[in-house]
Amino acid sequence: MHNNAQSIPDAHGGKPAKKSSLTNYILLALVLGTLTGYFTHTYVQDAGRAAEVAGYISLAADIFLRLIKMIIAPLVFSTLVVGVAHMGDTSAVGRVGLKALLWFFVFSAISLTLGSLLANVLQPGLNIGLPLPSEDTALNVKTASLTLREFVLHTVPSSVVQAMATNEILQVVVFSLFFGTALASLGERGRRLTHIIEEMSHVVLKMTGMIMNLAPIAVFAAVAAIVTTQGIGVLWTFAKFMGSFYLGLFMLWCVLVLAGYLFLGRSITQLVRLLREPFLLSFSTASSEAAYPKMLEALDRFGVQRRISSFVMPLGYSFNLDGSMMYCSFAVLFIAQAYGIDLSLGTQLTMMAMLMLTSKGMAGVPRASLVVIAATLSQFGVPEAGLLLIMGVDQFLDMGRSATNAVGNGIAAAVVAKWEGGLDTSRHGKDATFDADEPNVTTATDRHGHRS
Repeated sequence: MHNNAQSIPDAHGGKPAKKSSLTNYILLALVLGTLTGYFTHTYVQDAGRAAEVAGYISLAADIFLRLIKMIIAPLVFSTLVVGVAHMGDTSAVGRVGLKALLWFFVFSAISLTLGSLLANVLQPGLNIGLPLPSEDTALNVKTASLTLREFVLHTVPSSVVQAMATNEILQVVVFSLFFGTALASLGERGRRLTHIIEEMSHVVLKMTGMIMNLAPIAVFAAVAAIVTTQGIGVLWTFAKFMGSFYLGLFMLWCVLVLAGYLFLGRSITQLVRLLREPFLLSFSTASSEAAYPKMLEALDRFGVQRRISSFVMPLGYSFNLDGSMMYCSFAVLFIAQAYGIDLSLGTQLTMMAMLMLTSKGMAGVPRASLVVIAATLSQFGVPEAGLLLIMGVDQFLDMGRSATNAVGNGIAAAVVAKWEGGLDTSRHGKDATFDADEPNVTTATDRHGHRS
């Protein structure tokens, strides 16, 4: 098997990788973006003018996220179809899916519980020292579609073209599962089409590599724009709320890593190191989608077979939003505390059950956490206007929860691969050659679709 890409050395030495500096560039962009935003906010006093300047600054970040969204649907389709086709039978697909959903359910419950516990113990909403928005304030937040019936119906696309055009990832996953299963059932007759789709994934990953070169510029623009409009001072005003939430995220990261250790052993440290880049990318852009291509690369390097990662990761984008779920339960209780509303234990348990359902599918909707929170507030007699309390700092919080969502999905894919025997332990401690010319470095099949 030929590879024209430059090889990336193992952890024991050799030629330095071209891609190893991306993390450093992202960190530098974070610092420079913060400084630029601070000075811009300081010298542009008018709020309207600051928003206008921030709009121009964020242009690079907006273009980057559009480019990411442009490739997400074809990337999910091509990698998932090939992965399912290589599994060979529907029982394998169902087995992997059930194991993934079991992990997602457990960590959804852990995330919701952790958010509720922290809010009850730390009580960040008490005596916040800010004027509360009037309970009669109307918010333009659509909440009517957040029902179990609508969610189940929404999982099945009426048009796959529309699903791809609107980046409805869960709908693309459903179509890809049907397509891949049908393709696998054709046996030899479907091998040529499988090979064509696999080559298509190479093209998409080549595009991904080109787009990722713009990541530091996008990070700089995104952070600078946020600080330009919000300023650093807003962080002090909501220091207790934000500090409590990020403490919760840190605890959730510890739980995720501990769970990974129980299944992966000491190699979890290597996985965490590989996930550092997608973590920073999703954190700085406040988008878990931005980290998707890099997450696939990191999992490849860790030894996760592409047939597993390309299946588990898209599912995780709809069913495994650990950071977002913790934020929902935490924010609802914060707002209730701010208005002096006491929610009993039974009410909180009911709220968590509701969030378990309504939070699914959030990843493809901008600021979807606010929509879910608004729907929950209205169901439990807490003023929806309380959302105004957190909207000013939501972008800063979105950075943390997006990064947590991305890392949670990465660990989930590695654990499911371990369960399925789809983890190449010989790759632990090494960096694989990964390039769009050779994206499937750890797959169970070669480039022509034959099993190894």
